[in-house]
Amino acid sequence: MLSEKDIPVNERLIFALDVSSVKEAMELVDEMGESIVFYKIGLQLFMAGGYFELVQELVRRGKRVFVDLKFFDVPQTVQSAVAQLNKYGASFATVHGNDAILKAAVKAKDELKILAVTVLTSLDQADMDDLGFKVNVKDVVLSRAKRALAIGCDGVISSGLEVPEIRENVGERFIIVTPGIRPVLNTDDQKRTVDVEEAFYRGADYIVVGRPIRESNDFDTPKKAADSIQARIRNIFDKS
Repeated sequence: MLSEKDIPVNERLIFALDVSSVKEAMELVDEMGESIVFYKIGLQLFMAGGYFELVQELVRRGKRVFVDLKFFDVPQTVQSAVAQLNKYGASFATVHGNDAILKAAVKAKDELKILAVTVLTSLDQADMDDLGFKVNVKDVVLSRAKRALAIGCDGVISSGLEVPEIRENVGERFIIVTPGIRPVLNTDDQKRTVDVEEAFYRGADYIVVGRPIRESNDFDTPKKAADSIQARIRNIFDKS
């Protein structure tokens, strides 16, 4: 199920800049240099101040940006938010919620690609049961992916565990971004995880990696950790 999309291999790794300040984020960007092309910035940096200036600076440097704010509000508000986001040059944005919310986001997008959130990778079946959703996680993910495709979203965010079912049902053109990547044994709050190779062989187009790069115990610097993952990705796609 290896992705056949025309995506530069070095863009398939999205590095999550989940840090506490724009200064810290830019220090990481400077350190990474050409090792990372695609960055995800989420709520932690959004609350730090200077978020959109950071988006613009990354775009100015030729980087791609994934705005991971999981827009979830009444449809008109989400539509207005996506319309505002268009002007910053981001590549991806996440939207949560029902069909009406997703439709509103799609209506407002320009070049921005809208990715629907399925089920967070920090949730497992027990969490779904606790939340009152008496359905299988895979069923929820697949249902949301099918609806997102029908509505006009460009792709979904999904754990690698559910990617094969999504790919079988929605085809190759739909973008699948897989977070919760753990290159080694997982010890944090992510539950539905896969490693680098498993994610891509299951059909993911992109993977998102944060803590295993920023806080790696196996490499001296985050850059070396990123380079190691990029080498693993190149090895996968060079064989195809």
